[in-house]
Amino acid sequence: MPPDQPDETWIDVDDSHQEDYPSDSHSFTTSIASSVQDYSFENGRRYHAYREGEYPFPNDEAEQDRLDMVHYIFRMALQGKLYQAPLRGPVRRILDLGTGTGIWAIESADEMPQARVLGNDLSPIQPTWFAADAAALLESLYFIIDDIEAPWPYSPAEAFDFIHQRNMVGSIADWNGLFAQAHQHLVPGGYYEIQEFRVDFQSQARRGPTLPESSSIARWQRSLQEASSRFGKPINVVHTLADTLRRNAFVDVTEEVIKIPIGAWARDPKLKRLGVLMQGHAIDSVEPLTMALFTRVLGWSEAECRALIAEVQAEFSASPERQQLFVELHVIHGRTPCSGV
Repeated sequence: MPPDQPDETWIDVDDSHQEDYPSDSHSFTTSIASSVQDYSFENGRRYHAYREGEYPFPNDEAEQDRLDMVHYIFRMALQGKLYQAPLRGPVRRILDLGTGTGIWAIESADEMPQARVLGNDLSPIQPTWFAADAAALLESLYFIIDDIEAPWPYSPAEAFDFIHQRNMVGSIADWNGLFAQAHQHLVPGGYYEIQEFRVDFQSQARRGPTLPESSSIARWQRSLQEASSRFGKPINVVHTLADTLRRNAFVDVTEEVIKIPIGAWARDPKLKRLGVLMQGHAIDSVEPLTMALFTRVLGWSEAECRALIAEVQAEFSASPERQQLFVELHVIHGRTPCSGV
């Protein structure tokens, strides 16, 4: 079957939306061990302790606020939805890979009360309490600390109906290995969904989409790709992941590319609002994506990093309307073959 071509569309935003898994002893023990909160601090940012150094981005409160904001951006871009996969039949078990603050897992458990939702991450930054009226949610939602590139501990009886991944580019060394494990731990006909930005900011105002090589954003992007590649976890890979799913025996793989404006230059009022949020997110993303990779991998000093960060943030602040900057969101999903298919 020939590879499907991605559907490339501008979004029509609907912003009406405002807003038993822990059986593995290793993961469960890790999740409650005090050592996972023995964080490291570097250049004014806080980083995870479990498997220290594997994830090159911070986990402090500022980063958690950024991740929650990008969750809201994703929901706006997806018409208020949490996912696009056409899930079949009763969904009983869901796995949220790299759950971060846990906001996607929490909202999924709330919207699908029949399902049990597990979120895993290297950092224990998920909520540890809920309101008294959310007792039922507690029965269907779990968070554990685990490394998704290590062997998965779940038994065949714990197979998932749906596995979700978001904001994981730059943190995975072996995508084939990840997708192979996911395939093994999905029920027949179970879905895997990817939601990722292509970290390649572009300009609609130019004859071609590429930014001038002299722009601070373009220079930063090139250095970010170099650093993440040398780190062994390239950040700009989402355009390859649909084919990687196919190579790992997923079928009915589809890909949609959604162009999201940066700044208030779009004519459509909803796109304009989304663009303003995306501009703020782009500005806030520069420092956390830069500091560890550039200092640890490229050997930059903190002062050199902060000088470039300031230039890039200033360019994101000043030029989106003139250059009509945009970024692409890729939404990819595929399923395992059904029994006998």
